This record gives sequence, C-alpha cells and structure tokens, in this order.
Amino acid sequence: MKNMIPPIKTILYATDLSKNSAYAFYYAVHMARRDDAKIVILHTVESLPQMLVSFEDFDHKVAKDRWEETAKKFKERIQDISVKVDAQTGISSVDLVSKILIRQGRPAEEILKVVDEEGCDVIVLGTHSKGFLEQTFLGSVSKSVLQRTQKPVFIVPLPSVEGNLNLI
Repeated sequence: MKNMIPPIKTILYATDLSKNSAYAFYYAVHMARRDDAKIVILHTVESLPQMLVSFEDFDHKVAKDRWEETAKKFKERIQDISVKVDAQTGISSVDLVSKILIRQGRPAEEILKVVDEEGCDVIVLGTHSKGFLEQTFLGSVSKSVLQRTQKPVFIVPLPSVEGNLNLI
C-alpha cells in the first residue's frame, strides 16, 4: 500500500512572538529537518482601525516609518528565537527558513493567504493559555484556521514542566 500522507515540503510557522509560539518553532524545525522541508515564518500585525487612518491629520509617512521599524524589530525577535532554538537543538534553523514574512491584517486571514501563496503543506501554531475558560477552547486564531483550511494544523501548547520554559 502506498504512503497516503502527502510529502511535507513547506511548513508555515505562524508566530505572534509569544512564548507559546516560540516553543512551537521547535516543532517546525524538527519537522523541517525530518522531512527535508523549508519553513516560511509569518508574523501578522493587526491593521489600524480604518476610522483612525481616515482622519485628516493622520500622517501616513509616520505610519509607514513606524511600520518599517516595527517589521525590523519583529525580524530581530524572530532571529533571537532562532538562535535559542539552534543552541538547544544543535540544528541551524537559518538553513531551514526560506522566508520571513511580516504582514498587516487579521492573523487568521493572513495565515490562510500565505498557505495558498507559498504552497504550504502544514501549519504550525502555538496556543495561548490565558485562563480556565480559554484553556478549554482553542484561541480564536487557531480555531478560525482549523475551521477554514484543508491543510494539517499542528497546535503546540507550552510545556507543562516549568524547566522546559528556559528553552525559549
């Protein structure tokens, strides 16, 4: 019988740069190494409300400058996470990452767009543990992605053992 699981060649690792999502990067790196795949990293920044952008005194140049500065800081944070993962695993995650994308928009929407644009085979996300009720349900981004994609989605919670948090 033939292998029924399609090959994994491109992994979308979507991150909000929290500890949860940083921990999920270990899984993306492990999968990429195991399957000889590439990782596309995506971070989405929520757009400003249209009401603010439409004010006459809204300075679009300042907004563009701030966006570029914000994107640079996010890329630096992603590189910091990558260095920590490399130190813990002995694997060069830089060699596994094919793109780092910083998008403006709604996270679930951007994740779904990038999956299509980049031809991603799987999605890796970290979850948030915010409180008792929210621990019972998936986060809204994870839930929305799961409901709307045909791709496998790996949702990675933070480890329960405190000692493992120093990995991040």
